[in-house]
Amino acid sequence: MLRVGRAVACVACKNLVSKNMGVRFRMPLQKLHPLSRAIHHRYNASANAQHPPHCSAARHFTSMSRLPMRPPKPPPGGHGGWRYQQHRNFWMLRLASRLLKLRYIVLGSAVGGGYTAKKTYEEWKDMLPDMSAYNWVIPDFVWELSDQIDLDKLTKILPELEEIAKLLPELPDFDKIGENFTFLKSILSTEAPGDTPVKAATEAPVTTTPEASDKQFKKSSDKEKVDQLQEELLRTQMKYQRMLERLEKENKDLRKVVLQKDEKGIHQRKIKKSLIDMYSEVLDILSDFDSNYNTQDHLPRVVVVGDQSAGKTSVLEMIAQARIFPRGSGEMMTRSPVKVTLSEGPHHVAMFKDSSREFDLGKEEDLAALRHEIELRMRKSVKEGQTVSPETISLSVKGPGIQRMVLVDLPGVISTVTAGMAADTKETIFSISKNYMQNPNAIILCIQDGSVDAERSIVTDLVSQMDPQGKRTIFVLTKVDLAEKNLASPNRIQQIVEGKLFPMKALGYFAVVTGKGSAGESIDSIKDYEEDFFQNSRLLRDGMLKAHQVTTKNLSLAVSDCFWKMVRESVEQQADAFKASRFNLETEWKNNYPRLRELDRNELFEKAKNEILDEVISLSQVTPKHWEAILQKKLWERVSTHVIENIYLPAAQTMNSGTFNTTVDIKLKQWTDKQLPHKALEVAWETLQEEFARFMAEYKGKDQDDIFDKLKEAVKDESIKRHKWNERAMDSLRVIQHNALEDRSITDKPQWDAAIQFMEETLQARLKDTDSVINDMVGPDWKQRWMSWKNRSPEQHTRNETRNELERLLKLHEDHTAYLANDEVTTVRKNLEGRGVEVDPALIKDTWHQLYRRHFLQKALQHCNLCRRGFYYYQRHFVDSELECNDVVLFWRIQRMLLITANTLRQQLTNTEVRRLEKNVKEVLEDFGEDNERKVHLITGRRVQLAEDLKKVREIQEKLEAFIEALHKEK
Repeated sequence: MLRVGRAVACVACKNLVSKNMGVRFRMPLQKLHPLSRAIHHRYNASANAQHPPHCSAARHFTSMSRLPMRPPKPPPGGHGGWRYQQHRNFWMLRLASRLLKLRYIVLGSAVGGGYTAKKTYEEWKDMLPDMSAYNWVIPDFVWELSDQIDLDKLTKILPELEEIAKLLPELPDFDKIGENFTFLKSILSTEAPGDTPVKAATEAPVTTTPEASDKQFKKSSDKEKVDQLQEELLRTQMKYQRMLERLEKENKDLRKVVLQKDEKGIHQRKIKKSLIDMYSEVLDILSDFDSNYNTQDHLPRVVVVGDQSAGKTSVLEMIAQARIFPRGSGEMMTRSPVKVTLSEGPHHVAMFKDSSREFDLGKEEDLAALRHEIELRMRKSVKEGQTVSPETISLSVKGPGIQRMVLVDLPGVISTVTAGMAADTKETIFSISKNYMQNPNAIILCIQDGSVDAERSIVTDLVSQMDPQGKRTIFVLTKVDLAEKNLASPNRIQQIVEGKLFPMKALGYFAVVTGKGSAGESIDSIKDYEEDFFQNSRLLRDGMLKAHQVTTKNLSLAVSDCFWKMVRESVEQQADAFKASRFNLETEWKNNYPRLRELDRNELFEKAKNEILDEVISLSQVTPKHWEAILQKKLWERVSTHVIENIYLPAAQTMNSGTFNTTVDIKLKQWTDKQLPHKALEVAWETLQEEFARFMAEYKGKDQDDIFDKLKEAVKDESIKRHKWNERAMDSLRVIQHNALEDRSITDKPQWDAAIQFMEETLQARLKDTDSVINDMVGPDWKQRWMSWKNRSPEQHTRNETRNELERLLKLHEDHTAYLANDEVTTVRKNLEGRGVEVDPALIKDTWHQLYRRHFLQKALQHCNLCRRGFYYYQRHFVDSELECNDVVLFWRIQRMLLITANTLRQQLTNTEVRRLEKNVKEVLEDFGEDNERKVHLITGRRVQLAEDLKKVREIQEKLEAFIEALHKEK
């Protein structure tokens, strides 16, 4: 028995017993390698051809390790020496022969074990998926090293490998392996080492000899084999691609289940999902940040640019795995930048930054609602007279298997402004695109329509200006299916994806198909169509496109890897920049506001809100006496003119007691029914406003901080505007006032004296006003003219002459009525004309009204002094014409109505209206708190802006540091 590697040769039955991967097979000794046969015969001579145990006859095996390695001891006695010496010599020869056999055993074991290892390696290699699609990740120098392999050495080794393969004919398909080695040897043994078999076949000389014909036929068959191998390779790639997609789908489902169960965030995928969310939050804050220290936003994001209708939105939808954007045929749909944050999650949903509603992307009605909402937000962001807007719409999309990144979809670049567009639309789109692309860390995803001529592209020139070296640009050729159908020369597509047609440079070039152009296509149908197209496309079959350059799946993987690589390289620099900006802002605050806390606009609003609410609550601390005094004074100021002019004077000028009381009662009833309650409520509401403003002014004087002035004024005005007095109070107030005016009984002397004092003060104030009016009519008197150097105007001179004439008439008739008769007007006019003064009758009557008014008020004051002693006669109802004090009773009725009305309004204010005002103020403050634009308008100043910048810079820095820490943990 002979062991060669894992093969064992039996001497008796001349069979070869082997074990390979658990399979036993037999091989005749004649098929054994000559070297192994020599070892076998030599061993046969020394082993006496006995059957081993594991032979087919005996079924057992005796290992070489059981051979005796020590010589036996000689037997005792003298005669055994020679036999012992002879036995010892035989043992030494046998040992030497076996030592010589050992190297052959080792050599045979190496050959058999090497072949077994090679077969095991091939089996494991076949089990691995095809990774050729990711060859673009490997640097070029690795492939340069692979080109330096010595093909001559490989050619010399091939015959030996072929002989080894032929040694085992009973193994499956080893004859085919031998043929393949022969074919490979013929390929490598062509005239030029660098020539391909196709080239060698095409360049072979045409001969007419039979040997040349056989050779040419052999080379043509070699070319066919090369074509077959290429087709087989393509089929194998497609096979493994489908296997990979199936595994990815299963992996996606498994991840979805894991993410649903993993609610505590322990799983690693939960960390990855939160990373992109943290990064997106930083970008959202930076989009609203405006610093005076030139801390620009240089954080990476993927900027999607392209010509209008080039397929930008379709590419983004394929990456997001949902048709989320509004669509139109040829018209501009993307009117503002849309920031889409892609992340992994258990459910395929979308959500806006400023909304809590989740759109289920698996339901068509939610997809339609999402597209409609995006379109509404775009149109709302566009100002009147414009076509596009720079305002960013922030959207997040989550789902199983989605690559994590942040993309910004920009409006398509146009070459001509069409009807219905603003005149500056083209320049605005260029400005928005440059603003995003000038970020040195932004990844530019340049989308080119493959169905149109490349020379019509505008975006490639724009991208070349922003990224001349192509260090952060990825070029995507869309609509490749239409390009292959329409282009006469498919090599043009190859030139585009190899970067040889455009002057722009890029990190990578991709070719994708985003559907057949129908708006109703689903993402799954588009994927199937894309896969079928590239599987049958001659662009990939003829080698014009590489496997890793096609499909949106490979594109999303490449963009995601590039995005995170850029993030890891730049995020720490941005954190350092914001750290320096924070130091500058804190230094400015310490120098300008050393004793103030850093309160931002929201915190200042809360402080002002508390102060305003305290001021409203202070209204409840006003004493009833103060309320009633203010209300009574203001109400009388409002109604005094009506009482004197429309009630008292018309009644008093009748010169009859009965007529006076009747006229007063009628006019008071009319006044109470129509005007008095309204006037009273107006006075109460104005009083409440004035007290509210007074308390706010007192707080302002204490605080000495004018930063809240505009806010407090706006809150006061809006609260008063919203406050509506209780209408039911008017009816009850009317009844109270009517009852108060109906009462004519003055019960004691103090009330009588108070009424006389009230009447006297009122008449004196009216007399003073009347004198002022007359003085204005007649001009300065002689004393003022001499002392103050003033002169009368011609009209005043006429008025003065008219006054003198009318005063003479009053002296003659002290009990004259309130109105002049026509003959009296004529007499006065003729008297004035006799003195050379031309006067109009209307002027005479107007002057008489003021003179009689003064005359009457003077007589009323005299009568008021007489009535001071008339309470005794009034109480006993004595009738005395000189002491008929009906006017005193009228003023007592008015005074009592004012007291009762003030008391009623005070109760309503303290019990109801102050609380309703406080409620209105709270509502106004809540509305203002939700309106950021109004807060920015009402709370302004460098102090506020500095605090706002400090807050945002700190928040950005903290979030960046948290993101960097999580990023390092993920590494």
